[in-house]
Amino acid sequence: MSPKNVVFKKICKDKSVGVYMGRRDFVDHVDSVDPVDGVIIIDPEALQGRKVFVTLSCTFRYGRDDMDVMGIAFRRELYLSTRQVYPPLQDPEKGVHTKTQAKLLRKLGHNAYPFFFEFPDNLPCSVALQPSPQDVGKQCTVEFEIKAFSAESQDGKVHRRSSVKLLLRKVQYAPESAGVAPSEETTEKQMHVKASLEKELFYHGEPIKVNVCITNNSSKNIKNVIVSVDQVANVVLYSNDSYTKSVAIEEPGDSVPPGATLQKVYTLLPLLANNRERRGIALDGKLKHEDTNLASSTIVKDGVLKEVMGIMVSYRIMVKLIVGGMMGSSEVDLELPFKLMHPKPDAGKEERMEEEMEFQEFKRSYLKGMIDDEDEEDGNASAGDDMAPAEK
Repeated sequence: MSPKNVVFKKICKDKSVGVYMGRRDFVDHVDSVDPVDGVIIIDPEALQGRKVFVTLSCTFRYGRDDMDVMGIAFRRELYLSTRQVYPPLQDPEKGVHTKTQAKLLRKLGHNAYPFFFEFPDNLPCSVALQPSPQDVGKQCTVEFEIKAFSAESQDGKVHRRSSVKLLLRKVQYAPESAGVAPSEETTEKQMHVKASLEKELFYHGEPIKVNVCITNNSSKNIKNVIVSVDQVANVVLYSNDSYTKSVAIEEPGDSVPPGATLQKVYTLLPLLANNRERRGIALDGKLKHEDTNLASSTIVKDGVLKEVMGIMVSYRIMVKLIVGGMMGSSEVDLELPFKLMHPKPDAGKEERMEEEMEFQEFKRSYLKGMIDDEDEEDGNASAGDDMAPAEK
């Protein structure tokens, strides 16, 4: 079977405006960002003389809509850009920037109009802190959204029935050049610990092998060795709060008596599947009808202030020795930073796609514990193909 271009669609409740997009994930390549493109379809009769606009926004939210952990909800718009789509301000053909747009315009007919946005260089990637199953409403998140609406003017009143919103994701892939393989060691209380990784960068779903060497030159017994992967999420825009969560752990009960040496490779596999019920885990954003994964490591571009990144995510290996003693147990710790990201996809995949398109409605289902916003629940689900010509 030949591959198909999946095209996402969503229609507002009064059917005056609809949005068609060829993808929902847009890649930040560090030196450039994929532009956001799509097609708006309109119903002139339903518009009743109103104009049509489309906006791209990036918003940082901290806490639920009613209250966050500090007792105050916080929302800051990091970016907002608006385009008038109808009546068009230029020849629609000049607004076509991608093959997908051109195909959609041919398929949808004369009531379809293209839109196109370019991201500025200083915006963060999509990331969200996972709520607990009991939480409802907005959580701590950096999210991107396309909104199409009809109104008398750009600043005029917008009715929910005449607007449609859909979430996008801005993601980063692993850089082509990897850093030096991490290696750290420390000596404390006459105990020498060394830990190393075979490389600095690991992909989501890839096992991480940690080479640990412990030499106990003390008179105390090392009762236990715990090796874990810690995810550190820093909320840098609003509060400087920091969330450190262990997302994978190995604790086989190894001990090192006085005068002995232990050399062992511990294998860790950090996955969201093992952390779904834990509040505060950082995710790679969320789309309401799709699953997601642990957040990728944040890569900050040169010259960009960390404060505007919203939520910064990093990972580290923690090696912890539990040392016995007359007055109780003590600890010796060693940390080893590394990066966790997605591999760069096949660049030629889009070029190999066939002309045939598969249209897919934006679903109203969502991840467990992640509730749609009020506007989504209020009827902005797709009305199907009512405005589109018959698909061939």
